[in-house]
Amino acid sequence: MRVHVVGNVCIDTTFRLDRFPEAGETRNALGHADGLGGKGANQAIAAARTGVPVTLWAAIGRDANGAWIRQMLAGEIDSACLTDLDLPTDRSTVAVDEGGENIIISGVSCALAFDPIKQTGLLDSIEPGDVLIMQGNLAAGVTSACLRAARAKGLTTVLNASPLVAGVRPGFEDFDIVIVNQGEAEALSGVAVASEAAAKILELGAHSVVVTLGSKGCLLLPGAGVAAIHIEAPRVAAIDTSGAGDVLCGIFAGCLAKGMHPQRAIRIAVQASALAVTRTGTLSSCPTAQELSTLIETSETEHP
Repeated sequence: MRVHVVGNVCIDTTFRLDRFPEAGETRNALGHADGLGGKGANQAIAAARTGVPVTLWAAIGRDANGAWIRQMLAGEIDSACLTDLDLPTDRSTVAVDEGGENIIISGVSCALAFDPIKQTGLLDSIEPGDVLIMQGNLAAGVTSACLRAARAKGLTTVLNASPLVAGVRPGFEDFDIVIVNQGEAEALSGVAVASEAAAKILELGAHSVVVTLGSKGCLLLPGAGVAAIHIEAPRVAAIDTSGAGDVLCGIFAGCLAKGMHPQRAIRIAVQASALAVTRTGTLSSCPTAQELSTLIETSETEHP
């Protein structure tokens, strides 16, 4: 089965700081670097490293940055369907403090102008049994239309509802699985307790929910009337949490496409995410294909 990731791709400029600046303050970074980023690209590459075929559907500008992105993706996934737009290629600035916390500001002109149903052959390429994963970077109506069309064609649909759009609540009935962090779960449900927030999102129409809990792992609520399952994360010394959520989402989708049960898939994804936070960068922190192969093999022994 193939994973289709419909989302954004951009260039990340990451600054490492001892602490975040106060309002009006200028601070010199301890270091900085450019890299491939964007939640869509991060999740597509993470999924590909599980060993499944992946197609990334995204938009770039007709500029040097867009050409660089094409080149970088060519060695990571087997199919990058990139739409060229007369806009500057999207970019994110990522600031990471010495405790590993991050602040991200993104310019998403291409993502907001991207409509894969109208501008690409997405609907002719998806097949029953494939997995489609989306995030919150595209226009809300575009995201809903893509997920609705994919579900109608028999795909497993996954929404990583990040970033949230102020005042917009997704139509959860279009999603087989919703993945959110604890803050996003509260914003969507109005409930602070993770398990209760997940239950509320089910009531709103989702079929199953994953709430990520940072160093505490995640909560999986497989469906209505079923007890929530807490997946603990390995204890690690985190140095950079940026991109960890994308690693979890992409690897979870990849494992689903390999035919795994969601509980086993999310265990592997949590372990991979824990490994990612021990490294710097967004995409550069993602476990390698060999590391993921080892995690998958280990999971077969521990949780067949």
